[in-house]
Amino acid sequence: MRDRRPGKAVDTNSYFAICPNMLGSSYGSTNAASIDPQTGRRYGPRFPDITVSDIVATQRALLDDLGVEQLVAIVGPSYGGFQALQWAVNYPDAMRGIAAIVTAPLVPRERAEGNVARLMAVLSQDPNWNGGDYYDHGGVLESMIRIRTATLKTYGIETRLRDTLTDPTEIEAAICAEATEWARGFDANSLLTLGKALRGFDVTAQFGRIKAKVLYVLSRTDRLFPPELAQQVMPALKAAGVDADYFLLDSDYGHSASGRDAHKWAPRLRAFMDSLS
Repeated sequence: MRDRRPGKAVDTNSYFAICPNMLGSSYGSTNAASIDPQTGRRYGPRFPDITVSDIVATQRALLDDLGVEQLVAIVGPSYGGFQALQWAVNYPDAMRGIAAIVTAPLVPRERAEGNVARLMAVLSQDPNWNGGDYYDHGGVLESMIRIRTATLKTYGIETRLRDTLTDPTEIEAAICAEATEWARGFDANSLLTLGKALRGFDVTAQFGRIKAKVLYVLSRTDRLFPPELAQQVMPALKAAGVDADYFLLDSDYGHSASGRDAHKWAPRLRAFMDSLS
């Protein structure tokens, strides 16, 4: 998140920022590419199914190990927003506030199942897939590039690239380059693991457990989490007695708006953080 530096909305002159990687993800925590100590082989497709609740439980364990009893706030965009909301219902006394950005408190089961099915439809056709044990069979880079290219377009990358490019061929090449960089560092089984973790994600029935203040931010042009969501989420939070505030980010950058147009919602985040001190 761009507003997590000295002098920014999450001012690291005042706050200590903890940024744990998700369980199952490719950036440090145990995941499908990790070695299973019982077999000496990568977990691969045998990595257990997990939930968002499992992910935040590992983060709670990290804080316990660090001796941190309470956080000022949990701030997260997209999948990080799922985690912030899960934190608020699982550990209601663990934070004073949460900021859930370009996200939602539930993912419809059919949407999550459909996403996993679409991933499998691409990956399973890769000649190196080998039932998910592709690590010693050349990997599935090309399939991951295809997946990421489609995802970036859903996020609204073309609008961002048109700020500096006009040639459609150059725009496609730039999308491919960005997708390739991501695909080289992210494991396909991790993508499936995190996709499966959203099956059944729904904290709406537990809104009454939330004690923290909530800042909910959506982007005007986000196709994944459109602003119409606020019409259901905000009344439900308030009906549950939650102190909740909503901000609509006026941006053309779709799901990427919270980063690309961070300056537009940073003042609201700063005010929210100040209200928790």
